[in-house]
Amino acid sequence: MLEIFLILLLQLIYVPLLTLRIIFLVRNLTALAAILGMAEMLVYVFGLALVFNGSQSILAMVVYAVGFGIGIIYGTKIEQKLAVGYIIFTVNTQTKNKELIETLRNNGFGVTLFVGEGRDGDRYKMEIFTKRNREKELISMIEKFEPNAFIVSYEPRFFKGGYLLDRRKNQKKKTG
Repeated sequence: MLEIFLILLLQLIYVPLLTLRIIFLVRNLTALAAILGMAEMLVYVFGLALVFNGSQSILAMVVYAVGFGIGIIYGTKIEQKLAVGYIIFTVNTQTKNKELIETLRNNGFGVTLFVGEGRDGDRYKMEIFTKRNREKELISMIEKFEPNAFIVSYEPRFFKGGYLLDRRKNQKKKTG
């Protein structure tokens, strides 16, 4: 029974490492992904060795598979807590809500405003670039001022320059 518990435990370590490694690779955090990959392979080999060197019972194989599924859930939750990277929000409103725009800017969000032609008149589109760990805070501010806003978010693969990056460089100079 100890062997079965160990198989489950190893899967609950292995799969979150696998999940995080893939996410870090997608986000171009190669060195961190490589370190996680080494740890992942060590755990993987130990877990697989237990399954194939043990009694090779159906229970061991089922526990291995169940641990894999649960590990995916844990890995995803860990990644969401870490919230590594950046995100872009596109927010469409029917009015030019100056109070919302100022609140966002005063709270450190870079906002670019565009005016577009909608079916029933002008529409206002804000593009907001921020760190992923501020996503909930941003959505909350938008919903407070514009509960009917149309909001879409996506993760950029590449970016260069801009307000937030310039501000980060200036902060590093002040603290460095």
